[in-house]
Amino acid sequence: MEIQLSMMILEVRDLAASIAFYRVLGLDLPDPEPGRPVVIHRMGSGVSLLLTTSFAATYDPAWTRPAGGYQQLLEFYVGDDAVVDQRWADLVAAGYHGRMPPTQTVGPYAAMVDDPDGNVVLLTSDTAARVDTTDT
Repeated sequence: MEIQLSMMILEVRDLAASIAFYRVLGLDLPDPEPGRPVVIHRMGSGVSLLLTTSFAATYDPAWTRPAGGYQQLLEFYVGDDAVVDQRWADLVAAGYHGRMPPTQTVGPYAAMVDDPDGNVVLLTSDTAARVDTTDT
């Protein structure tokens, strides 16, 4: 059986702030259940994004939050170049730190934005990152 990535878990400082960011990005994240510091969104690709404030700290007593730099780099295929531009503009207008404006790199057309915890979100029109290959 092929090993597959099924879930990306981000240990976040402020669950509400992270939910707000990923909603502006375009994900339909649910509200957390009362008393549970976790939300999960399963994308059409089958990969789930889980945001939590306490998994690592609870189950790994040696865990410490990285002080800075890239903690994670999440790539989201968002559509064509114009959609990359629009998502970048929406996130920056909402007050999120733009790390790299929309740019034609040596590879894909892409932009980078920091989420509230410093995780870098790569917005791309790179069809190699596209999971569903049917036109929508």
